[in-house]
Amino acid sequence: MDPKLLEILVCPLCKGPLVHQKAELICKADRLAFPIRDGIPVMLAEEARRLAETEEIA
Repeated sequence: MDPKLLEILVCPLCKGPLVHQKAELICKADRLAFPIRDGIPVMLAEEARRLAETEEIA
């Protein structure tokens, strides 16, 4: 993931910062994981995965 792109991307729901972790962008505030497919972040709420309470965020 390009660091410059990560600087400008925000969570589409809360507008908070995102953390790049594996093949996903994580919103800590909403506990959502947005997928990255073929190098392109999919920033749609309906495509996001809700993080389990036990999942750790880097």
